[in-house]
Amino acid sequence: MSDPRTEQIAANLADVRDRIEQAARAAGRDPAGLTLVGVTKTFPVQDARRLYELGVPDLGEARDQEARVKAAELTGPRWHFVGRLQRNKAGSVAAYAALVHTVDRPELVRALANGVRRAGREPLDVLLQVSLDGDPDRGGAPAADVPALADEAAATGVLRPAGVMAIAPIDADPDEAFAALAAVAARLVADHPGAGIVSAGMSGDLEAAVRNGATHLRIGTALLGGRPPHPR
Repeated sequence: MSDPRTEQIAANLADVRDRIEQAARAAGRDPAGLTLVGVTKTFPVQDARRLYELGVPDLGEARDQEARVKAAELTGPRWHFVGRLQRNKAGSVAAYAALVHTVDRPELVRALANGVRRAGREPLDVLLQVSLDGDPDRGGAPAADVPALADEAAATGVLRPAGVMAIAPIDADPDEAFAALAAVAARLVADHPGAGIVSAGMSGDLEAAVRNGATHLRIGTALLGGRPPHPR
């Protein structure tokens, strides 16, 4: 018998999937082409397991200290690293992440590549994070720097540029922001045909992201509720 928390998450998941399907249909897109990444940061591993067992194979984390523990305990999901990544944590993340969404500077490319080599694993898929507002606290490279960053990642031989990622600016029109991201994505795919992922959209703006070509949606609050504070 399901426990109340599982029932709550299952109901939330049904609502999110309905939103995604409706947004896709309205945009003339196939919902099957969209990947839901359930963002479990600050929630216990039990919630991550619930989401996985409810049929969400892609889970996202934002802090290495938390992510590596969950990834070790719960090995079935594809773990996505979706938070700002410090260079000194890159080696750890490279050992468990299936996709790193937040590559935004050359030193991070080098640190991740070194981590992949030390881990002796297959090439790691990475997304180039694009800054849509120039806010350094939110991460992301200027759009003009993305092609060179992708080239540098590809040149390592152990990182695979798989697409782009962005966070919509606060108090901005998400359609305008995600349209700008789509333009960066189109330029990247021209040089790297395998780089077709567009990671955009969260709980509050997933519809705008779908309208503008997002392939991966990073959803946390709408699935799991308000976030508990980080443990100190």
